[in-house]
Amino acid sequence: MTKTKTKRSDPKKSKPKASAAAGKQKGSFSRVAFVAVILVILLGYYLVTGTDPLELLDPGQVIIPPTDGWWQVYFTDPQRINDPEELQGSIPGVLIDYIDAAQRSIHIAAFEFDLPQVAEALIAAHRRGVEVRWVTDDEHGIEADEDDVLELFAKLEKAGIQVKDDGRGGLMHNKFWIFDDQTVWTGSTNITANGSFRNNNNVLVIDDPALAAIYEREFAEMWAGEFGPTSPSTVYDQAVVIDGTPVQVLFAAEDEVAGRLTTLIEGAHSSIRFMAFSFTHDEIGGAVLARARAGVDVKGIFETRGSETEYSEMPALYCARVPVRQDGNPGTFHHKVFVIDEEMVVTGSLNFSENADKSNDENVIIVTNPDIAARYLQEFERRWAEATQPDSSDVKCR
Repeated sequence: MTKTKTKRSDPKKSKPKASAAAGKQKGSFSRVAFVAVILVILLGYYLVTGTDPLELLDPGQVIIPPTDGWWQVYFTDPQRINDPEELQGSIPGVLIDYIDAAQRSIHIAAFEFDLPQVAEALIAAHRRGVEVRWVTDDEHGIEADEDDVLELFAKLEKAGIQVKDDGRGGLMHNKFWIFDDQTVWTGSTNITANGSFRNNNNVLVIDDPALAAIYEREFAEMWAGEFGPTSPSTVYDQAVVIDGTPVQVLFAAEDEVAGRLTTLIEGAHSSIRFMAFSFTHDEIGGAVLARARAGVDVKGIFETRGSETEYSEMPALYCARVPVRQDGNPGTFHHKVFVIDEEMVVTGSLNFSENADKSNDENVIIVTNPDIAARYLQEFERRWAEATQPDSSDVKCR
């Protein structure tokens, strides 16, 4: 049998080793505690603001802020969620949840459409007894569908869902949905692969029957064949207050939207932020420039394509040294947003152009709520960070 020698410990040397081990454990515990505290702080910040500065918690594509239950805001994120086959965390995925939850009615006024999963959800809703009706554009809705291999509008109609178009030269450019006479879904997002997965867009959802009634009245007008500037205006009956938040709705072309937006901009006291796919309306552009010259903090992001032309408002603002940038999305920067004085949000389907104001069917919602404004300002900062300053050689100053 082989004997194994055992070294005798020197108590004077073993004590420091024990202390070192204890210190190491204590240090490890301290680091864990520190990380836990940081995570708790980040979680608290995320719950309060809806964003995560280190992008550890925030999925990026859909921003779901803490609310008291009557509003939600969503944004696309083409960099991270861009697969139309994968709806998890996407705006169409959220929309399908609303469709699946509908009990009585789904009324849709939407410009274009090409997402099969949404069509399937609508057909399923119809089969369980939900009234589904859709108003769309003739050219970009029905005619585009006839040329598309998917033929989704045709499938909806075959399933028994009624679809109508505007049948005129102006655009039926709305993007709103009404669920159960209770919930309004609006914003800039077309329910298409491009609109939901490649373009920068926003959705605002508000749960309020009085607001839903305003949109239902407009939907009923279009369903009855009243489109464009000749449709009746009820602008003085299109405002509600929801839990202390004033909400105003405007419909183009009948409500003279551009003039009313100009008045709002002229009333800005401290700041204006805007994100614009198309911004060619001189009156609105002039109001923004005037407020900048009056000392209001103005910044804006333009969709790059078309922003350097003589029709765009970007050259006038840029040449007046107002901070403006061109978007950084390889796809399309499709927002139509103003945020005024960090509390008033203007969003919807309306591009800031003469055609949108005078010819199209459009909807605009104006919400005065600092928490909702904060979500849109967060989106502005994200998009501002990836945008670029115009090349001075490409901009002609008058």
